[in-house]
Amino acid sequence: MKTLYLRIVVTTIIVMIVSSVVAFIFSNSYYQISLKPFNDQKVTQMVKNIVDFYEKNPNVPMDDYLDHIAALGYQIYLVDQQGHGSFYGGAFRNKEVDRNIIEDVLNGNVYHGISEFPSKAFITGFFDNVLTNTIGMSITVDGEPFALFVRPNINQQFGEMRIFFSVLLILTILLSILFVAVSTRYLVKPIVNLTEATKRISQGKYNFHLNVKRRDEIGTLAENFSKMATSIEQLEEMRQEFVSNVSHEIQSPLASIQGFSQTLQAKNLTEDEQKHYLSIIEDESRRLSQLSKQLLTLASLDKEEMNVEKSTFDVAAQMKQVVFMTEWSWREKELAIDMDLPSILLHADQKLLHQVWTNLLTNSIKYTENGGSISVRMTKHAKECHIEIQDTGIGIAATDLPHIFDRFYKADKSRNRKEGSSGLGLAITKKIIDLHDGKIHVESQLGKGTVFHVYLPTM
Repeated sequence: MKTLYLRIVVTTIIVMIVSSVVAFIFSNSYYQISLKPFNDQKVTQMVKNIVDFYEKNPNVPMDDYLDHIAALGYQIYLVDQQGHGSFYGGAFRNKEVDRNIIEDVLNGNVYHGISEFPSKAFITGFFDNVLTNTIGMSITVDGEPFALFVRPNINQQFGEMRIFFSVLLILTILLSILFVAVSTRYLVKPIVNLTEATKRISQGKYNFHLNVKRRDEIGTLAENFSKMATSIEQLEEMRQEFVSNVSHEIQSPLASIQGFSQTLQAKNLTEDEQKHYLSIIEDESRRLSQLSKQLLTLASLDKEEMNVEKSTFDVAAQMKQVVFMTEWSWREKELAIDMDLPSILLHADQKLLHQVWTNLLTNSIKYTENGGSISVRMTKHAKECHIEIQDTGIGIAATDLPHIFDRFYKADKSRNRKEGSSGLGLAITKKIIDLHDGKIHVESQLGKGTVFHVYLPTM
């Protein structure tokens, strides 16, 4: 079976057949255990009524009386002491009966052939019209004992019903197979569509729509698959953009280094020109080094198995250390630094958070004009630490705010190029904060400054 459709259809039909066989066996067992004794008692009472009526009305001709009883739906066998017998009603499939049984009935004992009929797994005794499957009872005719054997004539009593149930069973089986084939096609169709969709994805084609409106597990699977395809498409676009950005960021300083290196080979350059070109080469080399370090950091942070080495430390002391470490930069621009840093303990990775504060504070220093100010404040709310870094710098346009944490995104490309920015610092910052189950968001207006809000869980 090469297809899921055929596999489901064949499996369902096999289940139907097996369940039918098992159901018949259990039903037959129920008949043998419970219904057969009840049926035996019912037929015994009926035979007793036949005998009692005749013995109270001995003037009724026996043959006419038994013909009328047989016409009501019974099979009858009447035998005398010499073994001469007569049959009334429908013919028995097997007319043999042991002589000892006849003798026993003639002696006045009741023969319970229905309850004593042998049990077989695939044969229901109720329908077996053999002479031994009867109730035998003694009856006196003209002063002589006779053995009377009676059983219901199933063909006469249930003939039409048997045909009805046979037709019903056959139609049920045929229609079940037909409906299984149709319904299975309905069940399998979304899976076939999913298979085709996976083929398209493997070919790099993500622009497709799965028109599955079902609300069951398959519908959920199709919906999640569509979301996955969209995510993969976005991831592929990000990967291509990332490769393009990396190539561009690397190509630009390499081109500058190559160009100025060739220029330095000229013999008519003054010493000042040589120093100028060498300083440019040094700056571009430093930018390349910074870019490579940031790319390695991002690659390390992107790994799921990235180990965050957490320890308990005072984040206020760490923040003061970062402010003092950047003192030369903000003093050079004559910036005012305002700090409100109460002692707050965090259980986090010191090295990674040190890089977060360095990135944010360096950005504030870089984009704040001479004579501006920067404030660093920390507060604790319940189980959360709020760090706020605010500057009076150039600000960020509203159109750029949603993208500032994207990799290689630069709100002011000309200025970023001048400052040697790679567009990775804030992406690294957000990644580190996410690894600590924290949050970061920014508020900014052009010409009025920027505020970064960081929220980290405390101990």
